Amino acid sequence: MQQWKQYFDQNIRSIIESRCLDCHNGEDADGGFDLARFPDGESAAAQSEIWETVGKKIRLNEMPPEGSPQLNDPEKGKFYAWLDSRPQTDLCSKLATDETQAWYRGVVMSRRLTRTEYLNAISDIVGLSVDPQFSIPSDGAGGEGFDTNGDSLFTSPIHVEQYLTVANQMVDRLLTDPRSPKHADDTPDRIDRAQERLFGQMVDVAGDSSMGTTWDQLQSLEDESLIPQLIQRFGWLAWRRPLQQQEQERLHELYKHGRQQGLEQLAALGLPLKATLVSPNFLFVVETETEKGGVQKLTPHQLATRMALLIWSSAPDEVLLQAADRGELETKEQVIAAARRMLKDPRSRALGENFGLQWLGLSNFLTTARPDGELYPEYDSSLAADLHEEAVRTVAAIFQEDRPTHDLIAADWVLVNRRLASHYGLEWPETIGTTTEADANPSWLTLPVEDSQRGGVVTLGATLVSTSYPRRTSPVLRGRWLLEELLGARVPPPPPGVPALEESEANHAATLRERLEVHRKNPECAACHNRMDPLGFGLENFDALGRWRTEDQGQAIDATGKLPSGDTFNGPEELKQIVLKRSADFDRHLTRKLLGFALGRSLNKFDDCVINDCMKALAENEHRGSVLIETIVTSYPFQHRYFKAEESNNE
Repeated sequence: MQQWKQYFDQNIRSIIESRCLDCHNGEDADGGFDLARFPDGESAAAQSEIWETVGKKIRLNEMPPEGSPQLNDPEKGKFYAWLDSRPQTDLCSKLATDETQAWYRGVVMSRRLTRTEYLNAISDIVGLSVDPQFSIPSDGAGGEGFDTNGDSLFTSPIHVEQYLTVANQMVDRLLTDPRSPKHADDTPDRIDRAQERLFGQMVDVAGDSSMGTTWDQLQSLEDESLIPQLIQRFGWLAWRRPLQQQEQERLHELYKHGRQQGLEQLAALGLPLKATLVSPNFLFVVETETEKGGVQKLTPHQLATRMALLIWSSAPDEVLLQAADRGELETKEQVIAAARRMLKDPRSRALGENFGLQWLGLSNFLTTARPDGELYPEYDSSLAADLHEEAVRTVAAIFQEDRPTHDLIAADWVLVNRRLASHYGLEWPETIGTTTEADANPSWLTLPVEDSQRGGVVTLGATLVSTSYPRRTSPVLRGRWLLEELLGARVPPPPPGVPALEESEANHAATLRERLEVHRKNPECAACHNRMDPLGFGLENFDALGRWRTEDQGQAIDATGKLPSGDTFNGPEELKQIVLKRSADFDRHLTRKLLGFALGRSLNKFDDCVINDCMKALAENEHRGSVLIETIVTSYPFQHRYFKAEESNNE
């Protein structure tokens, strides 16, 4: 480390002073990089992570920007030699603590379930869907940009009120005669399956299975000694662990109180079940801590919960809980086997619906995407729902079908239904219709594409619509999306006082490309727009609804672009190949996002080992999606947690 610091003092500091400080100095430093903060090797080493980003921008010719004095070859050689010799610290078996980092961010908040996790978990446990009239408040993003971050998961009176209402209705719907459902979404078969799964095995043993359905047997129970077992099983599923004796007794007291008040047996049973669903043990991700604090390994049930929240955005199922009960989530092989089973389960769709949509910035697509109705009358709620579903299925397929993660950049397939195939101008196999006569939704198929115009998340209809304005496309928004969401590059906001494109003299130019070129003449704009705009131009063959086009208002589409690196391309097919050249950036960014989603907190230098392990595993396993999940769930930070000591909490 000392040699690294000395090399900075002797060779790097002078380069920064002569080439960088004109733009990267003070509070208004370009891109947020104030390099004046590093007058010597000691200060540079104290924040060594920033130099990885600086080095990447230099290698891509993004720093210094076009029009500024450039680094000559000897200067670049010195910079690269210094960057590549940065000392690495072995942090792979450690977590961030108060002692190791003054800016401590390693603690995981004892957070509540997110809105998505709550709805999925209560539906999976009870076996019935939550009435959509109950509006559980949505959650804000934190950490690495996901709502799983504990710092952003506050609990309001509205949450509590809705939790109580939902628990009351769900249990009442569960403990009802299947032949007389209390809710429009319930069918006799659905209620019967829910009752059978929760109580069937026990009542078959205690009663007479010849009595008929589980409901019939529950109705005929005379022996109340079975009630504690019913409470125990429901609590085991809801609290994601076996109940302690004292907890079970308290819940049983609610049942006995109900009976004393004259309630029927099943009505009284509903009281402890409702209490179970409004308990912090269900609503919160509870990971117990020791009084002295420190780093500790999660229990098997806590690990099972983390795995279920990552892969399913829901609670563990019976199989996973039973594995935890038997101590079969201890070895790496056992955890990987469990993860592989979970990825094959339909619930792993949540990796597309929850992780995928948040990562791609499409969580609010159905409410925020608003193409102009006059120009695009064909855009309606049905088309929007299909575009949304395509995004979910495309990301989920990478994990469920164990496809290469690079298919997210440039796949030779698309996942569409008949309506989307027509929208995109793709040929739909004539032999495929709807799944059933009664099913109004067309089948979804994986269709091969002969070229790379489509395929991957870059050319998803939802991506293209969300990065357009209501009345036109936006190369700027599309280029920025590609840099930030796909490659993890930071694009700073526009400088204050710079007019928007629509307000500037660029409006007098003929085409959108010409208007943007005028806009980029402003030196304050050029540094970022020289990176964004060319990428967006490569997608100009897609209109604001994601359809292919060759002209725009009578003008031929020019989909060529040239990046600061010198790379040139024409159209989406060649653009994707340019992005694939930066696949290492994509892999690292995807890994970082998925790890942040999994851990529910901001990442720090202690997590770099997991990211590096994921990168290595991807390279050695054909970049298969399952490898990312397996590496994360067996990693040290995923299986361990740091707790502050009790005395610190009381200060």
